[in-house]
Amino acid sequence: MPARRLTVLVCVTMGANTVSIGAFPALLPEIGTTVRLADWQLGAVAGAFGFARMLADVPVGLFITHHLARALTVAPIFLVLGALVMTSGGEFSTVLAGRVLMGTGHTLSMLAGLTTVLRYRAGPGLASSLNALEFSAMIGVLAGVSLVALLPRAVPWSTAFLLACAPVLVPIVTLPLLRRSLPSSVDGPRPLFARSEADEPPSRPSSSRLAILAGVAGTAIAFSYSAVDQFVIPLRGSREFGLERAGIARLLMLSQLVDIVALLPVGALADRYGTPRVVAAIMLTFTAALTLIGFGTLPLMAVGCGLFGLSMAGWMLPLGILRSVTPPAQVAWRLALYRVSVDGGMFLGPVLAGLLTARHAGVLPAALIVVMVTLAIALLAQPRPTAPSP
Repeated sequence: MPARRLTVLVCVTMGANTVSIGAFPALLPEIGTTVRLADWQLGAVAGAFGFARMLADVPVGLFITHHLARALTVAPIFLVLGALVMTSGGEFSTVLAGRVLMGTGHTLSMLAGLTTVLRYRAGPGLASSLNALEFSAMIGVLAGVSLVALLPRAVPWSTAFLLACAPVLVPIVTLPLLRRSLPSSVDGPRPLFARSEADEPPSRPSSSRLAILAGVAGTAIAFSYSAVDQFVIPLRGSREFGLERAGIARLLMLSQLVDIVALLPVGALADRYGTPRVVAAIMLTFTAALTLIGFGTLPLMAVGCGLFGLSMAGWMLPLGILRSVTPPAQVAWRLALYRVSVDGGMFLGPVLAGLLTARHAGVLPAALIVVMVTLAIALLAQPRPTAPSP
């Protein structure tokens, strides 16, 4: 029961911290118009969140090894400060700086939450626990998109975004209970940064291959998500199909609703049939979604958004593969390395989309399709890993 309560509290924190992430893509065209941003600046603003997370992942992972509770305490401060900076000046520099601060805060929150689940919920139901965490995050994302869709058009983007950031106050209230629910830490002085809580034997070569495949799969999903959700859908919907804020929000909500419905069943399937096989199926679903979103008409794009949501139900599953080959004492360090590659994909997705959209709109979706198919084949060829250490 204490472990379940801990997971529930982490899920509440994750859901509250992701409302602003859901609101941002639907506001992106309006931010570009109001602040007068060029396409490359729009891509930079969209990608700055992932870039900040990528830079912060390693130091935060080393810090979390011995200071998990402190990371959970500091994260809301960065998120609130970033929201205030982002909406304060109405200039490219302030919007960019605010996104960087919010990315850093989200890294602290995300790595601390995932480390908690991977350390204390490892076992046969790990995939379900990870997808429960993602389920709560997607509820937050959906709440953010819904808020933007329901607000009157006259409400400026800065006010809409601040309203979407207000739920960050919830984790501040529940933080004392979350800290009390964490297992007691080791007494005595602890280093500020560390890779492991204890000495561990070296990994087997097969384990290293699975860890690399998990990292590549997570990066490909992150890259596709950031490029499609934060750039291709909003900009293609606005420019090619004439959709306004509410229309773009509805497309994003469709993918998020499908994601939410599919998350828990997909997690249960991964626990039953093996995470690598389910991740391979997710990769193949991504190929269909990318094809329809990148090249289809508006009705086909809507179908692609639904498939995109189904694909995103596998967002957390590569972590199950990584945990199966990671000693418990090294969870935070391995997770930090994994998140560097994932957040690198989050950063590069919208940036490359912004650079390629004007002249080579079909290159990025076509390249991603090839990557997804290749990963699916590689994962299906791997032997099923052993159960993760408790």
